[in-house]
Amino acid sequence: MVKLGEPTFIDVPGDQPTINDVIPRSYSLAQNSPNPFNPSTTIVYDLSKAVHVHLVIYDLLGRHIKALVDEHKPAGRFRATWNGRDERGLSVAGGLYFCRMQAREYEKVVKMVLVR
Repeated sequence: MVKLGEPTFIDVPGDQPTINDVIPRSYSLAQNSPNPFNPSTTIVYDLSKAVHVHLVIYDLLGRHIKALVDEHKPAGRFRATWNGRDERGLSVAGGLYFCRMQAREYEKVVKMVLVR
């Protein structure tokens, strides 16, 4: 069991947890940074409980572009990076994209602008 005030994760680059002093109190999805971006952007999300997380990028027409996360994660703060590529590894066009997070009953969408 994790006690409040103790770090729950170490800082590891990429799709890994960041340093986290306490377990978050709620689920949340932060605005990506930087935004607008080129060539990549970072998306930070918090999980108050262990849960299966879906973090998916969609285009303006609602088409699935890339699943960044689709797995069970422990409680904590995480980050994912999107490099402007689709599931096949092809660069997508510049424009407006949406990042949708779904974790249990929590759902949130943020707008992202890719400039080419």
